[in-house]
Amino acid sequence: MAGVNGDRKGKKDDTGIGTAIDFMLSNAKLVLGVGGAAMLGIATLAVKRMYDRAMSAPTSPTKMEQSGQKSWEEPAWMGSSPRVLSHDMKSNVSRSLQSLPTSSHAFEPGEKSTTKGSTQSELLRARMRLTLRAALDICAELRVFLHAKLPDMPLREMYLSGSLYDELQVVTADHAQLMVPLILEKNLWSSIPGEDTIMNVPGFWLVRRENLEYFPRNSSYWDRCMVGGYLSPKSVLEVFDKFVAGSINWPAIGSVLDYVIHPVVPSETLTLEVQYETDRKLFVDFLPLLVMEDGTSLIAKPHRLAAERHENLWRQSFRVAETARLRALDQEDGGCRCTCLKVTKAVCKLNPALKQLNASQLTNAILLLSESERDWTHEALADRFLQLLRTLVGHLEAGRLPCALSPKVNLFCELTEQEVDELGYTLYCALSDPGELLRTATTTTTVLHSTSASHD
Repeated sequence: MAGVNGDRKGKKDDTGIGTAIDFMLSNAKLVLGVGGAAMLGIATLAVKRMYDRAMSAPTSPTKMEQSGQKSWEEPAWMGSSPRVLSHDMKSNVSRSLQSLPTSSHAFEPGEKSTTKGSTQSELLRARMRLTLRAALDICAELRVFLHAKLPDMPLREMYLSGSLYDELQVVTADHAQLMVPLILEKNLWSSIPGEDTIMNVPGFWLVRRENLEYFPRNSSYWDRCMVGGYLSPKSVLEVFDKFVAGSINWPAIGSVLDYVIHPVVPSETLTLEVQYETDRKLFVDFLPLLVMEDGTSLIAKPHRLAAERHENLWRQSFRVAETARLRALDQEDGGCRCTCLKVTKAVCKLNPALKQLNASQLTNAILLLSESERDWTHEALADRFLQLLRTLVGHLEAGRLPCALSPKVNLFCELTEQEVDELGYTLYCALSDPGELLRTATTTTTVLHSTSASHD
């Protein structure tokens, strides 16, 4: 009995509510199914976290949390339905969305909110030209260097890519991708989808070396990057890193171009940081690319939760097709899908709790929502934004966000359980007071202005 009593004291007289909540969470899907459990699961998680905080809080009733709210007090969002918003709240969301800048330069230092009309447009175009010029300069230097130092390396023409060039980059225009297409011999290499391997990871591929009995090792230039019979994206990156980061005299090139250039260390991919103005930087990701016979695009960007068994996996890129479909849908009905994407991207970039939601996930959530929702007029932007948040909560509860172009691919497969919980919790709370989510983003932009920070 003493042991039992001691255990109870250690749990601060837990009445069993925590256990009941855990039971409800674990059995919700059995009772309601995945769809019906979506909101209940995240809502119950929110209640459990409130309860856990109350149980772990100091016994003094005067002890306040940083937010100024007592730990045992019911949060403002408790008891209100995330599905029903008053007319005033919806109007406030609509106004906030319209006032939230989504230009990729709108939050950069030096731009005053009073700038209007043609002056503002000219300023934005001038800054865009500077960014593009810096990216193109780097691309040209790398092209010349690689052709001079590695003339036998089978490459197609490098090109720039990314949301900056699709006019979908938000917060700061500071990121570009330099795509480096490799040429593989058709009879020496074949691609295997991840779901057909022992790792069972749809959306990632293996590239296997073939016909070794007729074309032995070193018959292909890329055999030097082969690991265990497969073309290793990690080894390919290491080859480029050796030359791009280790051999090029970037300080000398930078002085000629009037930039400050250096490789970013550490980095999951090969990334160059280019300071092209006193307070502005550009980050260029160097991405080796494979385009297979069937048109599948594979990039050397590692699995986020990469273990040794994932090192040979190439990531399938859907970005070009996703963006094309999103724009096509907007062109068909004059819709606001791209605007909704930019607003949501900006909100996620400016809210630390949502930083794990990336552009591809948000784009696909909108594409999936478009299959059931037909009203994408600009007047409906506030409704679609809220509906998108609600849809994301459902996908997080299910632990799965299908790729609209390849449903077997789960775009949440690289999130940890803790990240899924945090994202779901944050978005669920935001549904009851979406204005707070937008106010947080607006406050962050003010901080960016005051600290003259251009890198988000």
